[in-house]
Amino acid sequence: MKKRVFSGMRPTGRLHLGHLVGALENWVSMQDEYECVFGIVDWHALTSEYQNVDEIKQSVRDIAIDWLAVGLDPQKSILMIQSQVPEHAELHLLFSMFTPVPWLERVPTYKEQIIQLKEKDLSTYGFLGYPVLQAADILVYKGEVVPVGEDQVSHIELCREIARRFNNLYDTVFPEPVPKLTRSPRLPGTDGRKMSKSYGNEIRLSESPEEIRQKIMTMMTDPARKRRSDPGDPALCPVFEHHKVFTDEEGREWAAQGCRTAEIGCVDCKRLLLSKMLPVVEPLYETRVELESDPDFVADVLAEGSKKARSIASRTLDQARQAMKLKY
Repeated sequence: MKKRVFSGMRPTGRLHLGHLVGALENWVSMQDEYECVFGIVDWHALTSEYQNVDEIKQSVRDIAIDWLAVGLDPQKSILMIQSQVPEHAELHLLFSMFTPVPWLERVPTYKEQIIQLKEKDLSTYGFLGYPVLQAADILVYKGEVVPVGEDQVSHIELCREIARRFNNLYDTVFPEPVPKLTRSPRLPGTDGRKMSKSYGNEIRLSESPEEIRQKIMTMMTDPARKRRSDPGDPALCPVFEHHKVFTDEEGREWAAQGCRTAEIGCVDCKRLLLSKMLPVVEPLYETRVELESDPDFVADVLAEGSKKARSIASRTLDQARQAMKLKY
């Protein structure tokens, strides 16, 4: 039997190229090897956006369209919405009863995000406890493999500890999932910083080829290269980070050598990137336009996926209740 995978995305805005190369391409490639459950985890969006709920519904739909456009196949994978499977919430509650608070406080991303998002009030139980909800998301499907980047490994280790503690306290119900490290290139945004909706520097999957072209052509390059005749350093150029993802080795070498010697200008470098990037994103955009014209299909995919997910989750929760002597 295939091992089961669970992974999810928070609906906090439209997806961008960073999501495509950092997660979605890996998810698509896993569909034939694993039994995959992919969740739009809308409760997780509330952990930091509880004061900003107006956009969540539209973001759920946008993410579903992006997923289908890049090749996630509802015939191969379960595509679901977290809040439509209430078993996530009950298992989260059960786990929270025995998860020590120090386990949560030591999660590296907890303190990092408190600092990075200091404009938000994150002194809430939901934010502190979101790794417990994440563990419930994975374990309610008895997920054995979780595709993550290196920055999320600590979350999977906490999930393993929660599974282990449940099994030791009550009965062996849950597997201890293992992280599957994925190639996660960190694509910079148009201003050179990390690509992010909060910075307004993202290149969205929902943007037209012409919009993407305009963004790339105005994208920041090596700040030391002020004139066409100045040599540059590809290591300092955000555009070259995109070449590492979309351009073949021969093209990358041409761009790097031309930059260092000033044989090519930044415009030449960007035109090469577009010639490699647009053939990848254009078909996604065209598929996306078709899906946007058929909202009932997208809604049906999510409804059917959530129904399938709930069928699996309800069996797991029944076993957890039985182990905890909560079956009366």
